[in-house]
Amino acid sequence: MAYDEDLAHRVRALLGGERGVDEKRMFGGLAMLIGGRMAVAVRGVGGLMVRVDPAELDGYCTEPGASPTVMRDTPMKGWITVTSEACEDDEALARWVGRGTAYVRSLRA
Repeated sequence: MAYDEDLAHRVRALLGGERGVDEKRMFGGLAMLIGGRMAVAVRGVGGLMVRVDPAELDGYCTEPGASPTVMRDTPMKGWITVTSEACEDDEALARWVGRGTAYVRSLRA
């Protein structure tokens, strides 16, 4: 299944000013890496995967359209899945992408 090209373009536009951004096809979607670390991915099944501080995961899951990311029945620590509907609004998308990039930038090299 192909990922949402429109959503990918919107994420690219938000990351346009970031240093060290690379794209890589992963998990049936398109991952955006900063300094070699995945910050956000446009999912093949729709929506986003966003990397967040694991300590803040529960708080983020209270937001509309957000839930813990689960792969092969295993929750992924520090990852949020955001539905396509929750990414339709430009401000909401910018907030989610900003969270992923900020967290990745906070990690030690």
